[in-house]
Amino acid sequence: MTETAPEGYRPCVGLALFNAEGRVFLGRRADETKREHVAPGYAWQMPQGGIDKGETPLEAARRELMEETNVTSVELLAEAPGWLAYDLPVDIGKEAWKGRWRGQAQKWFAFRFVGSEAEINILTPAGGHKAEFDAWRWARLDETPDLIIPFKQGVYRQVVKHFAPFAGG
Repeated sequence: MTETAPEGYRPCVGLALFNAEGRVFLGRRADETKREHVAPGYAWQMPQGGIDKGETPLEAARRELMEETNVTSVELLAEAPGWLAYDLPVDIGKEAWKGRWRGQAQKWFAFRFVGSEAEINILTPAGGHKAEFDAWRWARLDETPDLIIPFKQGVYRQVVKHFAPFAGG
């Protein structure tokens, strides 16, 4: 069965990477010129990215995690049901994707990080990919909606609800 994003939305994945204490990985966006990702005071987010042609959402999630963090030592905990979507503000959508998409629809996955923190490399991730993040930290899952760009906060509130069982205090 092929899973397709709702029409008009760019198909993507989002990843909640939990450590042993139930904290979630957050990266600070490196390129503040990309208004679809960063607003003043809202530069932190969980890894995310597009689904390539012929790729399942789970394959995309594992690939994006590796490309953005260098992490491969994970165990799948859960997949959020359905697609979680957000609309881009119109001016940003025209700028970011030349108006092709009204926003992004994401399949969200929760993973447990089972490796050493030495594996995390956001500055020179595997495969020669450009760094998405310039800093990272572990955070409480319930604080993430307040750290992400405002138009993505609704999706992050849903992610908090779906993955709360994996979160530590």
